[in-house]
Amino acid sequence: MAASQDDMLSFCVDTTKVCSCVEVRFIDKVKGKGLFAKKAIKKGDTIFVERPLVSSQFLWNSQYKYKACEYCLSALETAEDNARRLSGNPGLSLPHTELCKVRPELHQACPQCQVMYCSNECRQAAADQYHRALCLGHSQEDPDHPVNKLKDAWRSMHYPPETSSIMLMARMVATVKQAQDKCCWQKLFFQFCSRAANEEEEIAHKLLGEKFQGHLTLLQTLFTTALYDDHLNMWFTPEGFRSLFALVGTNGQGIGTSSLSQWVHACDALELTSQQREQLDSFIDQLYKDIEKETGDFLNCEGSGLFLLQSSCNHSCIPKAEASFPNNNFLLHLSALSDISPGEEICISYLDCCQRDRSCHSRQKILRENYLFVCSCPKCVSQMDELDLTSSSDDMEEEITDKDNALGQSSSDNIKVCTV
Repeated sequence: MAASQDDMLSFCVDTTKVCSCVEVRFIDKVKGKGLFAKKAIKKGDTIFVERPLVSSQFLWNSQYKYKACEYCLSALETAEDNARRLSGNPGLSLPHTELCKVRPELHQACPQCQVMYCSNECRQAAADQYHRALCLGHSQEDPDHPVNKLKDAWRSMHYPPETSSIMLMARMVATVKQAQDKCCWQKLFFQFCSRAANEEEEIAHKLLGEKFQGHLTLLQTLFTTALYDDHLNMWFTPEGFRSLFALVGTNGQGIGTSSLSQWVHACDALELTSQQREQLDSFIDQLYKDIEKETGDFLNCEGSGLFLLQSSCNHSCIPKAEASFPNNNFLLHLSALSDISPGEEICISYLDCCQRDRSCHSRQKILRENYLFVCSCPKCVSQMDELDLTSSSDDMEEEITDKDNALGQSSSDNIKVCTV
């Protein structure tokens, strides 16, 4: 019997809770669909917890030894090992190591290719969904394997800070390949926001730089060689590949996990004397200074995923909710930032806190260049007369952004990476 769309939604969320709390509605041709509350939601409430249809660690992030579960993206390093690597201090000892939730004794490798998982459950889930189609076996380190050629090409085109991954597209293909109900999975992926042809080119330009046309052609050729499947032949044509590429670039939600961050939050909750608290806070402050000096801003295991329900949330510069990953894995928690009334749209922000505090002109510029739309939220409408006004700090940040974009590295990423 073929699986229904509702059955597949239960793959991602607890439908008994979600269906009584929120619903997806079509708004208009400009905004498309949106997420709306079906009942009153209080500030601080978790609206839903969602698992992605597919997710993948960023390729440079993995190359730089950020160790994450191949399935759920949970950090595999203990907080202490993570702190040692990031600070460049192999002899560092963390206090309260019992607060670290990483359990290396539970980690398992794929018997064929040796990629690592945080548990047997994740290893089995990956094998059941997509990994059998992607497992390279003894060719895992072979640079001439078609999948490794595809990865290398992507890394040569898309540098940190990363905002997407060709392997997210590969896992979409592999999931359909392995699925019993291939049509249902294809329909699920087609539910994500699509773009017009000119917008697809803009997204490719954003992710791949000035030479995006040649890069797209090369990626399509390598993608086809590595993964071609008759059931998905439309994804391997030039137009279909470009649409798939734009789908991932538009809808991918950044995921960040960190055993160290999780340990720090657990330390914050400890009941300590004032002297003990001062000593611990001082230790953590110094640790982050050492990490910044040694590693810079790249602290997390980072990747992206396709979240069916969360992708229905539209943007507002005064968001009603925000996404986070407090479990140190790929489970997205959507939490209310304020009270939400029944029938009210639940918007998130595609901008970070600092960007939301900038002028209307600057916010619109970021959204137009990175997400290809003009924001008409209440904040932007009320500040529309200020559209041509920018502060000196805004001008300076925009100049930096323009320089970064010229180098192919956007300072306002297409994907927001959230951690705990």
